Parts: sequence; structure tokens; C-alpha cells
Amino acid sequence: MRARQVLSRSMAVVAASALVAVSGCAKGDDIPMIIEDPWVRTTEGATDPSMTALFFSAVNPGEKPNTLTKADCSSVAGKTEIHEMVKGDDGKMVMQEDKDGLEIAPGTHEHLKPGGHHVMLMMLKKPLAIGDEVTCTLTFSTGDPITVTAPVKKFTEEEDHYHPSPAANG
Repeated sequence: MRARQVLSRSMAVVAASALVAVSGCAKGDDIPMIIEDPWVRTTEGATDPSMTALFFSAVNPGEKPNTLTKADCSSVAGKTEIHEMVKGDDGKMVMQEDKDGLEIAPGTHEHLKPGGHHVMLMMLKKPLAIGDEVTCTLTFSTGDPITVTAPVKKFTEEEDHYHPSPAANG
């Protein structure tokens, strides 16, 4: 009888451990995004210094799609939106809010860059000079929010075609 109770308890412990392990595996699928090379365009010399943009590379090392759904840069901006460039009715490229967010496929990366997807910082609370830093919180469809600190830089042609470090290509 005693052996049967010990065996019963042992089986209960094993079953509980297996349940915890399975729960842990499911949660482990939400591998955090990797954010590389963030930067914000300076407002120095801008035609409209009330707005600017945050650029970066988002790497999805996970096994399922992950979508950038929101960005919050409220320390410097009254309003923050995820924007995309689309062809307008007149055939010219225009900027608009991407209400669905930016999906990053599993095992790939997306460049948020001038002329493409970017995070728009509007109703700026102050001018942003070269060398300043901007802190933003990025929210993705899976996982916890990610806080990034981006240096304020002057836009050059080089940034229009920038690519992050080779680690992003994995």
C-alpha cells in the first residue's frame, strides 16, 4: 500500500512537471525582437520642425510572424504613429499611417528607413539637435514592449540605404 502511494505521488509530480515544461515551451516561442541601429532625424534645418521620424532595423528571430503595432515616444512627441509610403491617386508616393502595423516574418528583418516604413514623431515638444537622444517604447504583437534609445542624427544619403550589422541577416 505504501509503495502504491509513493508511486501515485511520483506520477503526480511527473505529470505536474510535464505540464510546467509544456507551458514553458509555449511561452518560449515568443522570442523577443531585436532592434538594431535606431536613429532619429534631427529637426535642425527641417522645413517642418514640428515632426521627425525614428528609423531602425527590426529582426524577428522567432518562428512566427511579429507585428510592430505601436510606438510611444511621448517624452519628445505629442503623437507617434507607424507610417508607410504608398502611391497616391496622382501616382506620387505619399506618407500615411499604417493602421495594421508592420509585420516582420519569422527569421527575417525589416528596415524602417527614409522613404519606407518609419515611426513618425509629431507635435514635437522641442527641437531635436544632433547628438540628442530619444527614448521610445516599441510594442509588438508578441512579447513584451521594447524600449530603445536612439541618437539624433543628420540625414545623409548614406542612411537612405543603410543596413544593420550582419547579425540581422540571420
